[in-house]
Amino acid sequence: MNSRAVQSWERFVLPLLTAAAIVATWHVAVIVTKTEIFPSPLSVLNGIGELFRRGLFWGYLRDSLVRVASGYLLGVVLGVPVGMMLGISKNLSRAINPLIQIFRPISPLAWMPLAVIWFGVSNAAPIFLIFLASFFPIVVSTANSVRNISPVYRQVGRNFGLTDFQTFRRVLLPAILPRVLTGLRLALGIAWIVLVAAEMIAVDSGLGYLIIDARNAGKRYDLVVGGMILIGVIGLLLDILVRRLEKLPSVRWGFLQ
Repeated sequence: MNSRAVQSWERFVLPLLTAAAIVATWHVAVIVTKTEIFPSPLSVLNGIGELFRRGLFWGYLRDSLVRVASGYLLGVVLGVPVGMMLGISKNLSRAINPLIQIFRPISPLAWMPLAVIWFGVSNAAPIFLIFLASFFPIVVSTANSVRNISPVYRQVGRNFGLTDFQTFRRVLLPAILPRVLTGLRLALGIAWIVLVAAEMIAVDSGLGYLIIDARNAGKRYDLVVGGMILIGVIGLLLDILVRRLEKLPSVRWGFLQ
């Protein structure tokens, strides 16, 4: 078996076989236990198909993606510069880092009551929670990336006559990108989790709302499990999208240092 066939097996065939085994086990477990509550894989598939037929799926998906994109991108736009400043300036880090470490361990969901008071039952509340979930991991990972840059890179820039801005753009930024992307990837996963929880409480649309509404309105556990599967699959696709950025030439350079 050549290397390309091995890669195809590891990347595609093996995960599909694992998923098929899980679904088969699930189906057999439902039959053996004769449960009338937990749905079978076929019931879940029919439930997801019902969402498509009724034209509900794309609305739920759109609302969730808009919320997570808004809060996450706001976290990136503010978190990366703040992290860079904390990594560059020791005095600024001494002044602000204690506050970062105080607020960082607080679960974004603990802010839910305040978010509802401040923003009401609207998109702003979950977007704010997603921003908090994204901001602190991005700040910490970016600051640590800047602090861990070897002084040799700065010296190389000076030897080639580069200005401080040129050294940052052409040497330092590519060097920190892999670690920054790792932080962005982790932050996106946290943001997606927080989004689902926030939609169960603060709004009346989205995939999180689908789960809680299906549970409360008729105990549609096929839609509950279907919503969970959709959330997992979309989360996987978002993670793959971020990982694709690691293939960029400037990012791959940083992995080689």
